[in-house]
Amino acid sequence: MSTTADLLVTREAELLGGWIPQRPIASVIRGEGVWLIDAAGRRYLDFTSGYGTAPLGHAHPALTAAIAKQAALLLACPTLFPCAVRARFLEELSAAVGLPHLFLCNSGTEAIEAGLKFARLATGRTGVVALQGSFHGRTAGALSVTGNPLVRRPFEPLLAGVTFVPRDDPAALAAAVDDNVGLVVVEPVQGEGGVHPIDPEFLRAARRVTRECGALLLVDEIQTGFGRIGDWFAFAELGLEPDLVALGKGIAGGLPMGALAYTRAVAAALFPGVHGSTFGGNPLACAAGLATLGVLRDQRLPERAREVGGRLLERLRRELAGKTLVRDIRGRGLMVGVELRRKAGAFLHALTTEHGVLALPAGPNVIRLLPPLTIGDDEIGIAVRGLEAVLRE
Repeated sequence: MSTTADLLVTREAELLGGWIPQRPIASVIRGEGVWLIDAAGRRYLDFTSGYGTAPLGHAHPALTAAIAKQAALLLACPTLFPCAVRARFLEELSAAVGLPHLFLCNSGTEAIEAGLKFARLATGRTGVVALQGSFHGRTAGALSVTGNPLVRRPFEPLLAGVTFVPRDDPAALAAAVDDNVGLVVVEPVQGEGGVHPIDPEFLRAARRVTRECGALLLVDEIQTGFGRIGDWFAFAELGLEPDLVALGKGIAGGLPMGALAYTRAVAAALFPGVHGSTFGGNPLACAAGLATLGVLRDQRLPERAREVGGRLLERLRRELAGKTLVRDIRGRGLMVGVELRRKAGAFLHALTTEHGVLALPAGPNVIRLLPPLTIGDDEIGIAVRGLEAVLRE
């Protein structure tokens, strides 16, 4: 006989349209640090962080306290009116990213959309160059610069004037950026595209080419930002000076938020009413963002991600060495991909049901690991042993 939890899971899937795949677990009801607990009481080690949106893990006391306090004070205050908590968040976020201006929105995809519009205004050009294998979001503009034909094709024609070049090919990039191109979009690590770190020399070449041709450089740090790759932001670690930076996912510890950071030169091209967001910069998300930035800074979580992520990669390479199913293991910080010689779906299923470890796909044959930055070595051991077991079985 079906339980209430089973019926809820079935009904949820029906209401979502039936086309969104869900893992074979009971309804998730709460989280504790790096663990999720379902309605049946089973605990799952969360190596997804909600697609990277929860860098502090679940129910972090500083974050939950900040949200509760702000919820009792003020939830809605559009940017039409000044707001103290938003002003504090903007100040700290600007200092963290190193750019003087910010547009606040609700997701990384919206940050990309803003970047596309701002680049057109700032350069007067409509051409865009992006990378093959990239992923920047699912709205029409963001999808237009996403270099995966499988997700683009059902919605074409999209924005015109977008050219895709291979990653780590500076010559192809230089050939594609001409006087019609106003924007080049890059991810420091292609997450959805298979967890491929981009060659730093290619990223530096992108900066040189855009400056020479009068185009802007947008660095998509939606997944890599806020300590995920072992530094606050990948562009800072590489010494790049982008014109625009798209932010999202971990920015507010799990609450919906995105931001586009940009230079004074870009700001000079904007004018009142050119872009906006009803919920962007709402006080609750800003309070969560302030708390998240504070914990990342005070607990030195970006540095910790570098150290712990290095041990995770080392252990994966040691434990999975010689596995015929494994083609490659790569990543930076706590953003790791295990590329298989077969499709990853069955292994992700087994990892969940048999070992209680939640992980993500990244393309058809890559298992992606995005644990909270608070993950410990003991939990890493659980995940690695689970992976070793399912790849052996």
